[in-house]
Amino acid sequence: MASTEDRGIIEDLQRIGRLLGRRGLVVADDGNLSARTGDGTIWITASGTRTDDLAPDDLVRIDLEGQVVEGTGRPSSEYRLHLEIYRRREEIGAIVHAHPPVATGFAVAGEPIQDTALAEAAYSLGAVPVVPYRRPGTGDVAEAVVPMLDLCWAFLLANHGAVAMGRDPEDACRRMERLEHVASTILTARLLGGARSLDS
Repeated sequence: MASTEDRGIIEDLQRIGRLLGRRGLVVADDGNLSARTGDGTIWITASGTRTDDLAPDDLVRIDLEGQVVEGTGRPSSEYRLHLEIYRRREEIGAIVHAHPPVATGFAVAGEPIQDTALAEAAYSLGAVPVVPYRRPGTGDVAEAVVPMLDLCWAFLLANHGAVAMGRDPEDACRRMERLEHVASTILTARLLGGARSLDS
């Protein structure tokens, strides 16, 4: 029987998935979510599940070696990426990987998002680097993000999508929403003739 903590995490991840869907930040079975428990295991979306319509059975619990300890599905193919972040950042309690259209456009262009465009972004998001392309679902992706992890709370995966980290699922989700908002604002400013930085 799931503990109160586990039920809370599962409900949070379900809620975040629905919200990401309503915001247009995930489609079909794109993206994956995870959260760390008090005992160090991780609840993560199962492979092939719709992020915006998660049932409790669409989440599995894994240990830090990636072994399933609860649930019947296979963990998301990006589980190595999630585990690498949790191993290296003790303060991270949740991770959102999504494909927000505008931010992913920056990722496809190989263009980082600087923290000098919006005051809110500078405070709550920070600079968002681009991680070099590696084939999704492989351990190479996890290795590629390591140099960035101490520098940011969100990053773009070249030609793939975006990752936001937080202290809990809500925090990670807000950073993903903020990332897409900032990317959209910068793109709009460029269409209007150019984006000015905070210090210009």
